[in-house]
Amino acid sequence: MPSPDSAALIVAAGRGLRLGADTPKQFLRLGATSVLSHAVAAFLRHPAIGRITIVLHPDDQPHVSAALAEIDIPESVQIATCFGGATRQLSVLNGLEQLAAAGLSNEAVVLIHDAARPFVSAGLIDRALNAGRAGAAIPVLPVTDSIARIGSGDMLEMQIDRSPLRAVQTPQVFGFGLILKAHRSVAASGRTDFTDDSGIAAHCGHPVSTFAGDPACFKITTAADLERARKMTARDLLDIRSATGYDVHSFGPGDHVTLGGVKIPHDHGVVGHSDADVLLHALTDALLGCIADGDIGSHFPPSDMRWKGAASEIFLAEAVRRVRAAGGEIRHLDGTVLSEAPRIGPYRDAIRQNIARIAGIDASRVGLKATTSEKLGFIGRREGLAALATATIALPL
Repeated sequence: MPSPDSAALIVAAGRGLRLGADTPKQFLRLGATSVLSHAVAAFLRHPAIGRITIVLHPDDQPHVSAALAEIDIPESVQIATCFGGATRQLSVLNGLEQLAAAGLSNEAVVLIHDAARPFVSAGLIDRALNAGRAGAAIPVLPVTDSIARIGSGDMLEMQIDRSPLRAVQTPQVFGFGLILKAHRSVAASGRTDFTDDSGIAAHCGHPVSTFAGDPACFKITTAADLERARKMTARDLLDIRSATGYDVHSFGPGDHVTLGGVKIPHDHGVVGHSDADVLLHALTDALLGCIADGDIGSHFPPSDMRWKGAASEIFLAEAVRRVRAAGGEIRHLDGTVLSEAPRIGPYRDAIRQNIARIAGIDASRVGLKATTSEKLGFIGRREGLAALATATIALPL
């Protein structure tokens, strides 16, 4: 394996006009971070990469700074940026010159990668580094579709044998001295039309070997590509969390019990600082537990008279707000009421609908059950009631 002096050159100066977005595609969001953040993070995680240079458009400096702020950068990795040129070829040359000025040795290996390919696996980087020992190598994939040449009038001219054809990906890998000299040579000759670094190496007489690419390392070019990338990110980059809550209150004088914000007639009321809604209290604690943000008492202490007789909807709504402020999405809420009386069944749907309203989710994501304690304990003696709750949320990693 090459030493940690190996470098990655990430080309992020393009405009991405074919996608039709207002923002260059390398800065569009994939879950919690940008396309560029994903690409850079892949190289940061690899122990053989000691330097990363990002080539950017002058207008995009704030975007690149924001992308780098989204990822953890080890102290062992040097990250630099430089401005690109009018073409991809000139942008890569600028990046190579920056690495040369930073002292990268001619014997080092450099991986040149398109920022619009966010899913770079460690295995693909390994294969690139191993193949780079030969001087120049590119990742390729077999062409699986039939290939045809189309003539005038969009008519088929001929089928082309696809067996020798390969689709070329990045990162492409080169000895640093080799590719720097090749880029300088073609630039000095006035050529600026190369769109592929292996083409420059081959033009200068260097043999270019191939190694196995990765279908997941596709380039985001169209809106369909972006949607595919977002689906992959949503699947892989979610932190699913569950937590529980519990609350209990004793019966006292009154003519109703409040559960889930719904008043249910009863021959007793419930004793509590607020409206003593055990179900909403338990759900509040469950949501706060999902984001490790204390409990209902730490946010709404009973010593604070503002909450005397308060509707517990306030507490649940605040827990929902905190989950969303953390980037979370509520996937499911479930509650169980433990009580000999009153009966919950006739009010079940109204309670579920009210909880769904407070949480801003569909009622199909709210479960509610009720059970007795078979006349055992304080619940069985009809001295009070209790509630258990479970919340499930999804957070971006």
